[in-house]
Amino acid sequence: MSEFDPYGEPVPPVDNSIAGERASKWLKSAGTSVFWVLVVGIVVARAAFFEPGQFSFEGAVAWAQELVALVAL
Repeated sequence: MSEFDPYGEPVPPVDNSIAGERASKWLKSAGTSVFWVLVVGIVVARAAFFEPGQFSFEGAVAWAQELVALVAL
């Protein structure tokens, strides 16, 4: 099946090289691996350094009130 450009001229077929596909697959695998390593690292760090009283709802409300007070100045 031949393809044509918008002006009706035939477009030559593109030669997909195997090296480009290998590099693309390698980059996709590497990027996916780095992403999941970061996700696991962040979750483990959050679990290791979690302090129950540090992130309370009352603390968040107090922080928001302080922020509103600073912006209102």
